[in-house]
Amino acid sequence: MAKKRIRIDMEDADGARYDIKLEGNVTREKILKIFEMMDLMNIEEEIPKTTKMDSIGSKIWYIMDKFFPMGKFTSTNILEKYEDEFNEPIKLSIISTYLSRFSSKGKVDRTRTGREWTYQTIKIGQK
Repeated sequence: MAKKRIRIDMEDADGARYDIKLEGNVTREKILKIFEMMDLMNIEEEIPKTTKMDSIGSKIWYIMDKFFPMGKFTSTNILEKYEDEFNEPIKLSIISTYLSRFSSKGKVDRTRTGREWTYQTIKIGQK
């Protein structure tokens, strides 16, 4: 089995930089602990000023990236977060359509779980 290696570079609001490296047996639980540590340190990801939120697809992608960067989610999870974040209604069928498109483009992994689909973002470029 190949040795896993993940590197996380961050900068907080005060300008302090953090470089975290995980090597070896990297598990989901260990990654979640890193995110918990970031939360305790109040390191939050900002929306880049160059990112335009002018389409529904970009808003849905933003929700996925902000609230579900590592875990699995459903279209209903996205619907709830979307309406909370943007204060605007959206139909579940629209979200499902975009998630299906993201899946066909290889951006998210889609798995049938009972009567619903679960999704997980595919992250490429981790070393």
